[in-house]
Amino acid sequence: MASGNGIGSPCGACKFLRRKCAADCIFAPYFGSEQGPARFAAIHKVFGASNVSKLLLHVPVPDRCEAVVTIAYEAQARIRDPVYGCVSHIFALQQQWYRNLLDRFFL
Repeated sequence: MASGNGIGSPCGACKFLRRKCAADCIFAPYFGSEQGPARFAAIHKVFGASNVSKLLLHVPVPDRCEAVVTIAYEAQARIRDPVYGCVSHIFALQQQWYRNLLDRFFL
């Protein structure tokens, strides 16, 4: 079993999926046994475990941690806003930047 905490418990993804965690589990380094199930739940709901594992296999190992963080952020954003996801947050930041620019220009 792979483990996030080193004592043989399944990783958070395998715990959520209720399956045995293999030694070569692609999710183990990124989803610990404690917070992993809750974090993985959103990812699984939006993208599916199989799709995420296939995606991670195509990402170079040094970049996988950042990919997992990005996928988790997008999954949370999609749950909050199913149509636009993180794009709505980006749009809001652009609008804020534009308002600040106009405030500086006219002051």
